Amino acid sequence: MSKRPVRDALDRLVGWYETLTPETLERITEIYAQDAHFKDPFNDVTGRAAIRRVFAHMFATTGAPQFRILARVAGEGEAFVTWCFAFRAARRAFEIRGATHLVFDARGKVVEHRDYWDAAEELYAKLPVLGGLLRLLGRRFRTPD
Repeated sequence: MSKRPVRDALDRLVGWYETLTPETLERITEIYAQDAHFKDPFNDVTGRAAIRRVFAHMFATTGAPQFRILARVAGEGEAFVTWCFAFRAARRAFEIRGATHLVFDARGKVVEHRDYWDAAEELYAKLPVLGGLLRLLGRRFRTPD
């Protein structure tokens, strides 16, 4: 797959993510191959139906979830994007920043989706009790100036 079709597939994927709602989730068939693999810090699933369940769970457990793509790079058959995921939970607003490596098939559908983000820094450290403990540990193990 050349760079142009990858850029087209990436544009389609980015547009879908940035406008994702429970209703547009049905368009997953346009984005992911039937046997696509998806991995993030909490999930490791294969198959379009399983990936759809990951997103349905996201909508069920967070308020106003929204992805914003910050940067993207397209190569031969693959792409890399950085993003910000904003949502509400427990009456608080959260933002998680991360990156995703994507591999596309010849039809421009995602066959491999791997998210990279630090759950400890981006999520756990922002929680009241656990966050304090993580900050204490961070200070203990940080290299002194």
